[in-house]
Amino acid sequence: SGDDPVLVRRAQFDRAATTGKRIGYLLYLVAIIAFFIALFVGFSDVWTWIVIGALLAGSLFLLPAIIIGYAVKAAHRADLGLSDGH
Repeated sequence: SGDDPVLVRRAQFDRAATTGKRIGYLLYLVAIIAFFIALFVGFSDVWTWIVIGALLAGSLFLLPAIIIGYAVKAAHRADLGLSDGH
């Protein structure tokens, strides 16, 4: 229901998690592409920092996004009365 504040807030967290995952994985893709470009044109400090920066930034986005995504899914399963196996 659109009137339930808990469900509205959960949907907001779900959207934030989805966006965080997309950004994080996109940054990982940037790191991979930069690595292969550097591999062919020659590694320099700039390419190295691009790869490292993209990996770090991607990790900073992915870590909370994955945790929040699992929490949203667990809350949804709990609402449905499904057991998590414990």
